[in-house]
Amino acid sequence: MARLKLKNKYLSFCLISLNLISFISNAQIKTPQIDDRIMVHLADHRSPGETGTMMFLSNTFKYGEIGIPAGLFIGGVIGNNKEMRQNSLYVASSTAISYGLTLLIKQLVKRPRPFVQNIKIVPVSRPSSSSFPSGHTSTTFASATALSVAYPKWYVIAPAFLWAGSVGYSRMYLGVHYPTDVAAGAILGSGTSLLLNNFRSTQ
Repeated sequence: MARLKLKNKYLSFCLISLNLISFISNAQIKTPQIDDRIMVHLADHRSPGETGTMMFLSNTFKYGEIGIPAGLFIGGVIGNNKEMRQNSLYVASSTAISYGLTLLIKQLVKRPRPFVQNIKIVPVSRPSSSSFPSGHTSTTFASATALSVAYPKWYVIAPAFLWAGSVGYSRMYLGVHYPTDVAAGAILGSGTSLLLNNFRSTQ
């Protein structure tokens, strides 16, 4: 019975993921005008100091994604805490699966970057990959959600989502992602972590 429930949970996770990918791929046909207006406004109101801050925030994603699960694992080993070690695997798995789904959706949708579609949007950098969804946002929200699920305390949840939200905003500010890219990344990352938690709870 336990194996059957586990199998059903796994199948549900796969089906929901595939349906999400299909929905996003079908929905993301053209760029809403509000996306362009927001991006042009952000590009026109940059300042050197703020741009430097946004570049820093954007680059923190790789340190957080590695540092959070690594810190939990090391703390679990030092403190002989099995739950902490399991939580490190949960956070790392959530981030990795979200990253994989993001790459898949990018290949399906192939949405051009904002600066490719609109010459008024001047980016700070020019990534070559497609735009939808935001990979930085999906993985940071996956990490933040998983960490918040594992440790549901305000002093964990607040900074975790403040970090993830700041990374998402920085991607728009820098001119490399539309608001809908960021919103989809946040939904994908958080949804992946929540589904994975539901899946692991049956084990």
